[in-house]
Amino acid sequence: MSMEMFDPTARPAARTTTLAKRPADLTALRIGLVENTKFNSEPILQRLAQRLGKRHGMTVAHLDRKRSPSHEVAETAIEAFKRRVDFVVSGIGD
Repeated sequence: MSMEMFDPTARPAARTTTLAKRPADLTALRIGLVENTKFNSEPILQRLAQRLGKRHGMTVAHLDRKRSPSHEVAETAIEAFKRRVDFVVSGIGD
C-alpha cells in the first residue's frame, strides 16, 4: 500500500511513500513506545500497552523518551526499535 505525502515546511512538493507492512496477527507482538515528554504522554502509552497486553498478549520491549516534543527520535533508539520490537507507538500527550 502506498500513500501520497505532502511536506508543508518545504516548497510545494509531493512524494509517494510505501507504508510499513502490517502484521497479520497481533498475538504476542513486542511493542516499542516513544514518549515525547508532553503531559500525560507516558501514562497514555502505558495504558495502551497494558490493554494490548491483556487483549493480545503483547509486551513492551523498548521505551524511548525524546528530549522534547519537537526533537526527533535518536538514531540509537531507532536502531534499538529495529532490533527489539515488532511495531512502535508514538505518544503525543495532551
